[in-house]
Amino acid sequence: MRMEYIGLSELSGSLIALQGVEDVAFDEVAEITLDSGERRYGRVILIDGDRVVLQVFEGTKGISLENARTHFTGKPMDIALSREMLGRVFDGAGRPIDGLGEIYPEERRNINGSAINPVSRQYPRSCIYTGISAIDGTSTLIRGQKLPIFSGSGMKHNELAAQIVRQARVADQDGEFAIVFAAMGVKNDTAEFFRRNFEEAGALQRVTMFVNLASDPIIERILTPRCALTAAEYLAFDLGYHVLVIMTDMTSYCEAVREFSSSKGEIPSRKGFPSYLYSDLASLYERAGMIHGKAGSVTQVPVLTMPNDDITHPIPDLTGYITEGQIVLDRDMDQKGIYPPIAILPSLSRLMKDGIGKGFTRDDHPDLSNQLFASYSKVQDARSLASVIGEDELSDVDKQYLEFGKAFEALFVNQDMMQNRTIDQTLDLGWKLLSILPKGELDRISSAMIDAHYVEGAYKTILSGEVSGDGKLS
Repeated sequence: MRMEYIGLSELSGSLIALQGVEDVAFDEVAEITLDSGERRYGRVILIDGDRVVLQVFEGTKGISLENARTHFTGKPMDIALSREMLGRVFDGAGRPIDGLGEIYPEERRNINGSAINPVSRQYPRSCIYTGISAIDGTSTLIRGQKLPIFSGSGMKHNELAAQIVRQARVADQDGEFAIVFAAMGVKNDTAEFFRRNFEEAGALQRVTMFVNLASDPIIERILTPRCALTAAEYLAFDLGYHVLVIMTDMTSYCEAVREFSSSKGEIPSRKGFPSYLYSDLASLYERAGMIHGKAGSVTQVPVLTMPNDDITHPIPDLTGYITEGQIVLDRDMDQKGIYPPIAILPSLSRLMKDGIGKGFTRDDHPDLSNQLFASYSKVQDARSLASVIGEDELSDVDKQYLEFGKAFEALFVNQDMMQNRTIDQTLDLGWKLLSILPKGELDRISSAMIDAHYVEGAYKTILSGEVSGDGKLS
């Protein structure tokens, strides 16, 4: 028997309240029928005795306090899952918006999911190649890792995210690879940029897109990453895919959580965000990983824009606590025209050491990465000294560090948006750049490895501009 509650006791923003309701559960989905016959959907967000508060997905405009009819479905929000999701575009609530019709579901699953049980977790190993030297060489993305990108307003994080989607892959023998892309609070032209970019690159057939526009209701923005992660878990742990989940922009998501919290009258914490923002973000980020006995994996790359470029803001601050490193984009490098404008020194991949080297990438990769970090940090010291005493007064070694820094930024960090470098090209280019420096300055690498890879005469060759964009000496 279908039971409906007629009328509402309260209506505020996207929230409606009913009195005299029995036998409902938190997060249960309700169907609201308007006078016109239109149906909208909401979920239970508060139960206080027989009073229930719902948040309406499509908004409350046009809903009547007297005549609205509410039916509780008895189940939480779920989405249809199938292998057919690859190559399709959905809205933030998991409904197809690409004009290709509904998918035939192999199963339906609650979008809320749960974090992976630590006991069943498998330690992340092996890497995902992005074709971007500044990531693959010095902050390698490991399968099953959570590695966010910290950006700023107006910087090229969308282009970087699109490039990662186009180029990301696992080693050929490691299994099938898929990407779940979730866009939250984006403008129409940004959403179209992503869709067209993937389509033109021929990558759309391995991508499942969830798109929430800036004009869509905030409740849908809160659902978007949960729908995306539920799809990713199905592809990874049921179908055996290695899945890379890219979520942009987590700042829009967190601001939607803040607005939602404010509408419920909750006491705000730092910067107006609710005190449970940490656990809310953790409920998303901790759904990444690998499970014993399962062939697939879920790797996350959340993208967030730091308000006022403030890395201590609650969103990047809490994200940094939960995730395993970060890729930081630098505004100064962006203004110099360097793409991607990745700041090498503050960027970090904490799981990198366990997924590179012999048997994974190349045996010289760990030592080379350490030496690039160490040498580039000395570049900053040389630049600081030059700003005080002048470049002409620097020692010959410091001048070589300055030349190394210029070449490192121009050739290693900087690369074309459509350029896909192999890991061998990235590492070979790193060695050629280190060969600008005297062998005595390479104190993080063994003598045997220096003898095997050091390129004599690279100093003059690189300074004469005879290095191509893929790192090959002409």
